[in-house]
Amino acid sequence: MPAKTGQEYIDRLQKANNNVYIHGERVEDVTTHPAFKNVIQSMAHLYDLQYEKKDTMLYTSPTSGDQVGMTYLQPTTIDDLIMRREAMQEWARTSGGMMGRSPDYLNAEVMAMGMNNGLFAEADPRFAENARNYYEYARENDISLTHTLIHPQVNRAKMQSELKDGNVALQLVEERDDGIIVNGIRLLATQGGITDEILVFPSTVKKAGEQDDPYSLAFAIPNNTPGLKFICRESFDYGKNQWDHPLGSRFEESDAIVSFENVFVPWERVFVCGNSSVCNRTFRETNAVVHMSHQVVAKNIVKTEFILGVALSVMDAIGIDQFQHVKDKGSEIMLALETMKSHLYRAEHNAKLDESGTMTPDFDALNAARNWYPRIYPRLVEIIRILGASGLMGIPTHDDFMHEEIGPIIKSGLQGKNLEGEDRVQLFRLAWDVTMSAFGARQAHYEYYFFGDPIKMGMSYFDDYEKDSYKKFVDDFLKKTDEVEV
Repeated sequence: MPAKTGQEYIDRLQKANNNVYIHGERVEDVTTHPAFKNVIQSMAHLYDLQYEKKDTMLYTSPTSGDQVGMTYLQPTTIDDLIMRREAMQEWARTSGGMMGRSPDYLNAEVMAMGMNNGLFAEADPRFAENARNYYEYARENDISLTHTLIHPQVNRAKMQSELKDGNVALQLVEERDDGIIVNGIRLLATQGGITDEILVFPSTVKKAGEQDDPYSLAFAIPNNTPGLKFICRESFDYGKNQWDHPLGSRFEESDAIVSFENVFVPWERVFVCGNSSVCNRTFRETNAVVHMSHQVVAKNIVKTEFILGVALSVMDAIGIDQFQHVKDKGSEIMLALETMKSHLYRAEHNAKLDESGTMTPDFDALNAARNWYPRIYPRLVEIIRILGASGLMGIPTHDDFMHEEIGPIIKSGLQGKNLEGEDRVQLFRLAWDVTMSAFGARQAHYEYYFFGDPIKMGMSYFDDYEKDSYKKFVDDFLKKTDEVEV
């Protein structure tokens, strides 16, 4: 079937009736519940955009001949890679890059593992076939996905197998002729209640040993599978209008704890079963982490463009754009943006075909970008907060401006250099939603831990970095110095 529309996305959620809990209650219909209905509309817009911009967002399936989502494309040339990235950025612009788990993130992942699937065959040839088939299934049905990677924070000093209660984390309970039974808890599924299916995969950072084989799993199942529950955190969509909460009222994705209560997974949906070695190598050897990073860097460029636009608009609104320290802070954001663009350019133009025939970006460039951005993002939003100063506290609501008595007072008293009071406050409410609201705080936390603990990621980056040539450079230099007569 062809790529789905926004209404088809909504209809699927209603029909699925996923087992979702929030604020102490089970959700009867996520499409109408206050915590989810607005972000579902934003997601629906992404799918409608596929048809509004067909040349950018759709391509012809190599198997069915249907028009399917460009973000599922297996790139075989650099032009394909760029074309897919342009579709990703088209989606990112609808939210200013504030939807971290738009569908393209995991679309790129299932493509990579589906095409570069040889690793899964180490344990069982059918697991490789499962990965390939799942990619085609997801592409042809435009499946929206959430995923879960990490175990609960019971005791991070120990492996799961060493914990006093090792039954908390998701684990293999039973292998049957028709599939497996799994039980336990996983963290942290963004958009868990508002997608079609869930991918369960190993952590990208913390490695497992053989003793953790029972916890080493990878599979995909529908979100309405019996025994599967999504327990969502408090919603940061407070039911306010888009004027007051321009981001939180539209793009609050929600994050969920996932409970598996003796859940059955058919063999055709299993990719890894009780094999820590395969789990540890899945993301790198399938190149999934490369294609996921490509999407993330593309998204973060749009996000940085949006942040720069907000900062420049704030400067202009209150006439501070000529001050030295203001220009310096603006240049920090500009430098971050251009650095990210350079990483992306290098990644795409140094791309090479992998063993599956997939054009795969230069991971060195993407790896640097994905390690750097979590460290710089807090500074980017801090700059907006500093520039906004007291203006980020003096932000009446839309109702205040509509009030007969106080409306005229604040329209005059809160005007800017080039804006009426209502327009200036609307801009500053956007700046507040980027930086200081619950939504903005979650964005900062989310970016910091996007790929895992930045410190552990940095350690891994250091360990994997090629160092010998640089040490040899210095050694050779010193040898030449010794040869010079003193």
